[in-house]
Amino acid sequence: MQRAWTLDEIDWQHFDASKVSPEVIKVIKTAAMVERNGADYGRYLCNVFQDDAEFCAVATSWAVEEEQHGMALGRWAQLADPTFDFDASFARFTDMYRIPVDATASVRGSRIGELCARCVVETGTSSLYSAIRDAVDEPVLKQICKNIAADEFRHFKLFFSHMERYAGSATEPFSKWERLRVAITRFKEADDDEIASAYHAGNAVTEPYDRAVANSNYGQRVFGFYHQRHVRRAGYMFAQAAGLAPEGWASKLLTKVLWLIIWFRGRKFRPQLARA
Repeated sequence: MQRAWTLDEIDWQHFDASKVSPEVIKVIKTAAMVERNGADYGRYLCNVFQDDAEFCAVATSWAVEEEQHGMALGRWAQLADPTFDFDASFARFTDMYRIPVDATASVRGSRIGELCARCVVETGTSSLYSAIRDAVDEPVLKQICKNIAADEFRHFKLFFSHMERYAGSATEPFSKWERLRVAITRFKEADDDEIASAYHAGNAVTEPYDRAVANSNYGQRVFGFYHQRHVRRAGYMFAQAAGLAPEGWASKLLTKVLWLIIWFRGRKFRPQLARA
């Protein structure tokens, strides 16, 4: 089992301001707040799975690690931009966006659906931090993203194993079509208020909030990090979560479409990130 890392193990003293890009800072500020919000997600999951002590233990540990991701990214953002107040920005974010922490049933309609959605999220974060790790030269951010990417891949495997456990029982029927529907729905929710609110709270506090504008500003930057190898791996993981054959034609087609979308949305900032 992979040993957990701590904030004290990050080589903060090697931070190199000369290798910091303003566009990268905007992405990291956004990611820091979403990750730090892990406590709310952990509470929500434990409510949904309240009679499953095994999974609640997993969800609690997961939430602690997610919060640590946020604290590491937030600390880096404060080094890169000394004017950035992470605590104040996070407070603005949680004022703008909250998940239904007191829900006792999954918003996905079933526990299998909830676990499928979590797999999709971990697919996205694992590929994102891998892409940032490979794109940046700043050594501290590179180290942080390497650690987080490994955590997120492990989290995917954890949620996937519990999804398979529930799917193997007869207590909660869940068809392959329902699984695919949940996976696609959760993927499309990447443009919901969560990311937009986090981007606005960290980067555009003097402007009126506009979800479409915030999502566009974030997406243009974040997709600039990606290369095809990152999308291929994400496509493989998404296919597993959705119940598709990872090497099948549907999975390969989905990966090609996903790459075209990511390439198009990231085309503006990809050259800037490459120069940085």
